[in-house]
Amino acid sequence: MTRGLRRTLAALLALILLLLGLLLTLTQWLPRLAGIWLPESTRVELQGSPRWHQGGLHFPEVRYLVGDCTLAKIEDASLGWQHQRWQLNAQALQLNSDCLQALPKSDASGAPRSLTEWQQMLPGADIHLGQLSILPWQQYAGRFDLQLDKDAQQLHYQGDNLRVDARLQGQELHIAQLQLNHPLLPKPLELHGDVTLPTFADGLPVAGELNGDVNLTQWPQPLSVTLNWQKQQGTLVINQQGDEQPLLQLPWQVDAQQIRITQGHWRWPQAEQPLSGGMALTLDNWQQGLENTQVSGRFNLITQGRGGKGNLVLSVGPGTLSLTDSHLPFQLTGESKLAELQLFGSMPGVLHGMLTDPQVSLKQGALLRLRGRLLSTLEVDEARWPLAGVTLASGGINGRLQAILKAHDPSFGRFNLHLDGRASNFWPDSGRWNWRYWGEGEMAPLNAKWDVKGTGSWLDTLISLDTLDTGFDQLAYGMVQVDKPRLTLSAPVRWQRDLDHPAFTGGFTLKSGQTQFSYGGWLPPSELDFAAKGSDPSRFNWRGQLMAEDIGPVRVHGRWDGERLRGEAWWPAQSLTVFQPLLSSDLKMRIQSGELRAQMAFSAASDQGFEAGGFWAVKKGSLWMPDSEINGVDFTLPFRLKDHQWQLGRRGPVSLRIAEVKNQFTLQNITADLQGHYPWQERQPLTLSNVNLDLLGGHVSMPELRMPQHEPARVSLREINLSKLITAIKPKQFAMSGKVNGELPLWVNNPQWLIEKGWIANSGPLTFRMDKDMADAIVSNNFAAGAAMDWLRYMEISRSWATIDLDNFGNLTMQSEVKGTSQFSNRRQSINLNYRHQENLFQLWRSLRFGDNLQSWVEQNATLPSKKDPQP
Repeated sequence: MTRGLRRTLAALLALILLLLGLLLTLTQWLPRLAGIWLPESTRVELQGSPRWHQGGLHFPEVRYLVGDCTLAKIEDASLGWQHQRWQLNAQALQLNSDCLQALPKSDASGAPRSLTEWQQMLPGADIHLGQLSILPWQQYAGRFDLQLDKDAQQLHYQGDNLRVDARLQGQELHIAQLQLNHPLLPKPLELHGDVTLPTFADGLPVAGELNGDVNLTQWPQPLSVTLNWQKQQGTLVINQQGDEQPLLQLPWQVDAQQIRITQGHWRWPQAEQPLSGGMALTLDNWQQGLENTQVSGRFNLITQGRGGKGNLVLSVGPGTLSLTDSHLPFQLTGESKLAELQLFGSMPGVLHGMLTDPQVSLKQGALLRLRGRLLSTLEVDEARWPLAGVTLASGGINGRLQAILKAHDPSFGRFNLHLDGRASNFWPDSGRWNWRYWGEGEMAPLNAKWDVKGTGSWLDTLISLDTLDTGFDQLAYGMVQVDKPRLTLSAPVRWQRDLDHPAFTGGFTLKSGQTQFSYGGWLPPSELDFAAKGSDPSRFNWRGQLMAEDIGPVRVHGRWDGERLRGEAWWPAQSLTVFQPLLSSDLKMRIQSGELRAQMAFSAASDQGFEAGGFWAVKKGSLWMPDSEINGVDFTLPFRLKDHQWQLGRRGPVSLRIAEVKNQFTLQNITADLQGHYPWQERQPLTLSNVNLDLLGGHVSMPELRMPQHEPARVSLREINLSKLITAIKPKQFAMSGKVNGELPLWVNNPQWLIEKGWIANSGPLTFRMDKDMADAIVSNNFAAGAAMDWLRYMEISRSWATIDLDNFGNLTMQSEVKGTSQFSNRRQSINLNYRHQENLFQLWRSLRFGDNLQSWVEQNATLPSKKDPQP
């Protein structure tokens, strides 16, 4: 081997060893070498050992750090040369935008390069990233493909929520597709267009036009978006498809000092009342960064409604928006007039603090007022919200919260309500808000004045009503007047809104003074105590009892499910004598004995109204009056109420049983059953049946009375003893004995008749005896009738028949026929009497002067027969 060859081999071996050493120590020297050209305080770190594979250099992981912040992280990257082009591939690239703030500012000197010069420096290369994600917008991560050439650059980006297809040739950027998905968008946002970039890539595009379509969940129609500009000015327009008038139109201008939006317009046609307005915004010194940009603007809202047109103006600035210490004053003034409401405001304030977590402080004079119709019948005279000193931030509301409401209802009256409290870092279910409230008003339909006061708080997820005191000075409606009813808390109301352990509890007491009834009765002072327990105010169980001195207790319980109130009430067996105050003293009635018990189930809801069902039962009742006495009353009332209709006797009839009624004549063994619906209908009748009573030694019955009535109810009289009737009435002018039967067809809703074509007839022989003094008086007063009176002093009646008609005004018409035998001076004579009698039964009932009426009739109508029967 020649000496020269040995030197060549030695040099080649040394080169191989050098390259092998450099490759093995690549993770140590390559980052240091790159650091020569990297900005200060930045560095590159290689994780794992690089390797050569299939014509390319592979890196397991490469990180680019700014201080301790990882700006970029590349996983499984490879760099190679293929088909005369560089090939850069990576499984994933993650960029952290938060690290950009830590990059040192560039102080590059010399003339800047133009975009064309930069493009001429590009090598032919293909860059493929399996996934590119930029924090904190990782939801828009996707596959990244970029083709680099000196003449044109092509970008393809495909992700779940973002897709881009664009081409840059010189200064012309053509966006074939930009598709964006967002939770607020039911369909993706689509944009396309052309953009002209500046000569030096250090500013905004100098011209362009972008068009697209967008669908919003809150907007029923698709929207079209157009953004065009030329040099330093342009316009953003948003239209509803098919509508020529834009929803938003923002003309804008940009120069080295300012970004200006002037004469902007917007409108909102979807509300019940269309809204519109204008806007203007100026950003001064915008190129000096956000911290030094001065912001000022004006926005307004134009409305038209009750009281004419309204204009609400929001003025902002001049001030700054900063990532660390913003200070942007604002002033909201003017009025908004809606269809039924008028809103007035004057709210000066300032936005300050970090832009990522700003605070709004309202200054002295901040006040919001409302006037108009709030509900269908509620007229708000004035509502005021003083807001001076209140601050709003992401942590909550702080400061004094007040509200004053003055309103009236044309049907119910006027009232005033006040709310005053203090909030500390309060949002719903977070922080603290303590309050107190008070108010007063009137309830015109009940001729009453009312007041209310109390205290409460909202601490994190716990809402508490600590005190409540409300009531009326009286309640007067119809025949009832209640003295000073009042509602208070027997236990604080607590509503725990924690989703894992929800709870709702509270206790209430309703007390009222004496209740007076217009007929003279009264109810003793009453008290209703009830407690609620559940998960929230829309779902709880309640239990309580009602007492009015000796009356009660009536025990009640039920539940409320947010839509329907259900409950049950029990009235345990109790003496009837406790209800004596309900009877007027003028009636001179006294409850002597008896027992009452009752049970009811009920429900109420907005769609069904009020429904109830149950029963009332009275046993062994006894009532005393000066001229009568009722004993042995048994009464059972099963019922159901639905759709304002009573169903009486659902499973069994309403049953009335009375052992005895003592009056001028005694009624015994009274029975009556009632079953059906009230108000009644043709398909749902009401039927009174099994009406029976023993009267004057006989019996009165009515099998059935049906409402609505198509046939008369037959009231039957059987074996009525006239001797007992005369004994009860006690007339001095005459006496009768014997029994009668009858049938009275009874009408209840006939336009003319109460009784039509009724009849009464004797059952066996009847006797009639006239008082001697009465007969002698008739003879002395009327000599012509004297002879006839002699034959009527004593009469045995073999046939007595009378037809009876009674109209709705009480006019009684009775057509009678009497056949009998009279005996006088040991002689017998047949007598036939036919007469027609008319009288107002209602007046007769008041007088009960049967003897005087009969005497007057006999004087005017009695005549002797033409033939006399032979003496027996």
